[in-house]
Amino acid sequence: MPRVNVSLQIIPCVEEEKIYPTVDKVIEMIEASGVDYEVGPMETTMEGEYDKLMDLVKRAHEICIESGVSRVCSVIKVDYKAEGVTMNEKIGKYRK
Repeated sequence: MPRVNVSLQIIPCVEEEKIYPTVDKVIEMIEASGVDYEVGPMETTMEGEYDKLMDLVKRAHEICIESGVSRVCSVIKVDYKAEGVTMNEKIGKYRK
C-alpha cells in the first residue's frame, strides 16, 4: 500500500474554552501513533498507510466523545496516488 496524506480538521461542538483541550488530546494520540504529521492552524496532516490513517481518524472521533463532547464534525481530505505521495514533495521547497 502506498503512502498517502490525510488531513483532518476536528471541530468539537463544545464551548469555545473546551475546543483546544479536546483538539490537543487528538494531536497527542496522533503523535503517539508514530506516523509523520504536521499541525497547521486549521488542520493536521498525516502521512502513512491509508488504513492506519483512517483508524486514527476514527480514534480521533472516539477521543472527542470520551472527552465529553456530544457531537464532533470533521473535514477529512485524502491525497492518494498509486506510487504514493509525501508531504515533503508538496511543501519541501517551502521549509527552511
